Amino acid sequence: MDAQTALIESDIERYLELHQNKSLLRFITCGSVDDGKSTLIGRLLYESKSLLDDQLGALDADSKRYGTQGDALDFALLVDGLSAEREQGITIDVAYRFFSTEKRKFIVADTPGHEQYTRNMVTGASTADLAVILVDARKGILTQTRRHTYLASLVGIRRVVLAVNKLDLVDWSHGVFAGIERAYREFAARLGIAHVVAIPLSALRGDNIVEPSGNTPWYHGPSLLQHLEQVDVDAHAEAGPLRLPVQWVNRPDHNFRGFSGRLLGGRVKPGDAVRVLPSGRQSHVARIVTQDGDLAEAVSGQSVTLTLTDEIDVSRGDVICAADDPAGLADQFEAHLVWMAEQPLLPGRSYLVKLGASTVGASIGPPKYLIDVNTLEHLAAKTLQLNETGVCTLTLDRAIAFDPYAQSRDMGGFIVIDRLSHQTVGAGMLHFALRRSQNIHWQALEVDKPARRRMNGHAPCVLWFTGLSGSGKSTIANLVERRLHALGTRTYLLDGDNVRHGLSKDLGFTAADRVENIRRIGEVARLMVDAGLVVLTAFISPFRSERELARGMVEAGEFVEIFVDTPLAEVERRDPKGLYKKARQGELKNFTGIDSPYERPEAPELHVDTTRIDAEQAADAIVEYLAQRGIISATH
Repeated sequence: MDAQTALIESDIERYLELHQNKSLLRFITCGSVDDGKSTLIGRLLYESKSLLDDQLGALDADSKRYGTQGDALDFALLVDGLSAEREQGITIDVAYRFFSTEKRKFIVADTPGHEQYTRNMVTGASTADLAVILVDARKGILTQTRRHTYLASLVGIRRVVLAVNKLDLVDWSHGVFAGIERAYREFAARLGIAHVVAIPLSALRGDNIVEPSGNTPWYHGPSLLQHLEQVDVDAHAEAGPLRLPVQWVNRPDHNFRGFSGRLLGGRVKPGDAVRVLPSGRQSHVARIVTQDGDLAEAVSGQSVTLTLTDEIDVSRGDVICAADDPAGLADQFEAHLVWMAEQPLLPGRSYLVKLGASTVGASIGPPKYLIDVNTLEHLAAKTLQLNETGVCTLTLDRAIAFDPYAQSRDMGGFIVIDRLSHQTVGAGMLHFALRRSQNIHWQALEVDKPARRRMNGHAPCVLWFTGLSGSGKSTIANLVERRLHALGTRTYLLDGDNVRHGLSKDLGFTAADRVENIRRIGEVARLMVDAGLVVLTAFISPFRSERELARGMVEAGEFVEIFVDTPLAEVERRDPKGLYKKARQGELKNFTGIDSPYERPEAPELHVDTTRIDAEQAADAIVEYLAQRGIISATH
């Protein structure tokens, strides 16, 4: 019976007290396929006596059914929980396991080895303090060894254990071990990883996992578990400035108003001066409230509620900072980005970015460069594909509080979310705010949109005509403008073909170019609406996301989406410019409706079915709709 088990049986309260005060180490295991990651974790769970009797029974049964070790226990099965993993003998998902020893608590993430699961590896590494990089002694340093080391360094891991596994299969050769260690340290040094501990081991047999092995008399370092128990966990967050992102405004009654969240850095006491970002308002801490009563001081990692001495406006997503050392505030950044979606990054498309408790609109510029994670070479690229990593410019729709990722993972790490599907498509690390974001400010103007509206005698809006090429968008938009002009309405028509001669003459017809084209049109339309005009746009605009981007550029009620719905067979029959014929013959690539998708509007303000009404009738219906909405007056 070990000391931990004995204490549990003799004094459970004392054990729980000691257990609660143990330090926690989060680490990941990664490496190439079949390097033994899952076996290593299974062995750690077994040797640390973290398995219950029923788990051992299940492992024994599974080993006989799925195992690869004959009658012996197959420790990899403790981690490879998915049936697909057991059938293939590989790790696909990120598997998290908890275990503890007398000295420390651990959370370990077993991350996939295959390149196509790079995104899973980044997810597991994003909260880890240390990485255990496994290398098969027979194979040496592989592409995936370098890939995972680079990604670990990218997400801020600065401590690495180089676990040279399966050394029993090379007769416990010191020379093999030394050669692998030398090659790895050279690569790690290029990434700025200075803390590397190399350990020779056999995860299957248990050599150098818990106790030093007699098979490696030439090795005088710690076993893997000994090193994990004694390695220092960074405590730099407590030494840094106060950072508390507000998760919840706590208002149980009219007598109490507090701001709840977890301290990401620093420490705070009642009386401390604080600054709230992005507003910049200052106050002092009145109380530190917890469920167990008020605290005299709170430190990094604690979840608390702060009350302030002044009634200032604080909302979810704001960050309470030390008054004399606040976080940065910006809306444009250079950032590392790991792309995690099957569909490539479309520069200029509107995405959502979530950083801490803040979710803001964002667009991502074309990559400054793509990083070959095997050679660390910087490559030219126009986009990012699944599992690719690059450096991009990130532009947000409002300023946020931040610290560079190198200083704070929580204040500098973000995810990218698709606006329509709400799926996470990327993860990133902020490097620094762009200088231009600090130098450009909004200039207050005395003649504003309401003043222009009063002078014009009608409301401004965008009439956004969308549909397939040849559907009749431009014809109907032209008729509507003629009718509005006759009524004295101030208008301007932006036509898809016409802007290609000037504003967008540098763009082609790839998905990325289409996104940029619509972004430009949306910006021009927004300026025209601010000028008080009714602006008509006639573009295919095939992607819902970009139409929603354009909608979001103007105020609610100022965007009218008009779906000119003409079947593909009919527009091909018309084919006024011969474009469909060329597309069918393969002479015209990326043509909407043929080899490029058109995403039909799901809830347009107006649906024009051209199989039921002609262009004149459609124009009359649109003008009548504008009069009913009060945008124009029929007698204007």
